[in-house]
Amino acid sequence: MLKISLKLNCTLFKDSATRKNPYLSRSIDSQHLNYKRMRKLFTLLALSTIIISCGEKKEEKKEGFEMNRAKKEVKAETASEGVPVDLDNKGVGPITDVTFSDAINEEMAAAGKEKFQAICTACHMAEQRMIGPALKGVFERRSPEWVMNMIINPDKMLKEDPIAKALLKEYNNAIMLNQNLKEEDARNLAEYLRTL
Repeated sequence: MLKISLKLNCTLFKDSATRKNPYLSRSIDSQHLNYKRMRKLFTLLALSTIIISCGEKKEEKKEGFEMNRAKKEVKAETASEGVPVDLDNKGVGPITDVTFSDAINEEMAAAGKEKFQAICTACHMAEQRMIGPALKGVFERRSPEWVMNMIINPDKMLKEDPIAKALLKEYNNAIMLNQNLKEEDARNLAEYLRTL
């Protein structure tokens, strides 16, 4: 019974308080209105932030590293390689004298092309630098003897020949593997390289 009377007294007090003080009910209503206004203002602010951030972006060019995947034509020039042109150097190995005829021997070139595609394309391309140098125009930079000695015995060439050492340094110490080719294979490859 005591609890019921306390509840009645509390509700009576609230009703009598709002009757005696009309501003009390207004303050509750104004707080509710302020809450609604703040909620609208926050929503409007959030939407405007989203709209501004999704607008047109102007990209600024930054200094530093930039990755560009567009293909560029790479020319095999000795000036960019940093290795001098030397047609007098015959290299180190068994080949001491090679003379090309004016006409290309098609049979030898075909055999050389087959061998090139089988073992050389992992590191060399005709017009583009890869693990090894581009081979188009190689006889404008190196003597035929040097090229054939490099094909037959790259290990000895890399140890003793100054141009082979410079190329090794130029190509980040990527060593040309010895394919154990015979002189005939090297001559066929040389004939094929003339066609590039």
